[in-house]
Amino acid sequence: MGMGRALAEREPLARRTFEEADDALGFSLSRLCFDGPESELVLTANTQPAILTTSIAVWRVLAARGLTCDVAAGHSLGEWSALVALGALELADAVMLTNLRGKLMQEAVPAGAGAMAALLGLSLPAAEALCAEASAPGEPVEPANLNGAGQIVISGAAAAVERAIERAKAAGAKRAVKLAVSAPFHCSLMAPAAAGLAEALAKVELRTPRAPLVANVTAAVTSDPQELRELLIRQVTGTVRWEESVQTLAALGVRRGFELGPGAVLKGLVKRISPDLEVTSVGEPDEVDAVLAAP
Repeated sequence: MGMGRALAEREPLARRTFEEADDALGFSLSRLCFDGPESELVLTANTQPAILTTSIAVWRVLAARGLTCDVAAGHSLGEWSALVALGALELADAVMLTNLRGKLMQEAVPAGAGAMAALLGLSLPAAEALCAEASAPGEPVEPANLNGAGQIVISGAAAAVERAIERAKAAGAKRAVKLAVSAPFHCSLMAPAAAGLAEALAKVELRTPRAPLVANVTAAVTSDPQELRELLIRQVTGTVRWEESVQTLAALGVRRGFELGPGAVLKGLVKRISPDLEVTSVGEPDEVDAVLAAP
């Protein structure tokens, strides 16, 4: 709780960003972000637009004071935030679609029927082989997030994920840790959610972004609105190729980046993938001030 509250209290532009999201959704997302209850905020249908709105509030404050963007990337939900920051999507459309995305993902798999786990120390071929061995008819498990530095997240049917965890050490993993998630994201079980999102996304305008995006499922650069639309749909069931995405950014000559919104998970991942790419996490007012004061 308290997500974005300090910035909204100090910055009128941030406050208006939350009000814009409230108006689009027809309920007070800002109240959930600022005051909870946490039991509602952690529902993925609320968490997704909440994180997106907080990230865009930070971006707007920085952009209004001169920060620019040459290329962008976002991890899973963060790809939506990136497209809003780049002007390809309106905030109102994005919060409504991510709210729907969360609902569709939750509905795609009954509670408890899906799971995710982090594997540490396995190569992608080894993780793929482990998933193939642990899968069964109607019970898939698949690589979901290729986070870099030997961290691969797998996702699928709960029973298959448990089998993968049990066999992970024998396959060469240093650790296998079940994650506390509400649904098995980025796997084939999310196909119904992808179909529902595609239908809603078809009614929304996507424009050419001000700068290119490095997409999750391809780790390649694109600025084509139709391709961006297709990639957002593919991302629901597809693997987030984060390690390759960071390598793409580094190959483009990116040496400094900003992780906008709550948390600093990506900063740590990027440091392990590409140590020369300096990432600053920005969410609170003092962090905004530090960025603006930097040469």
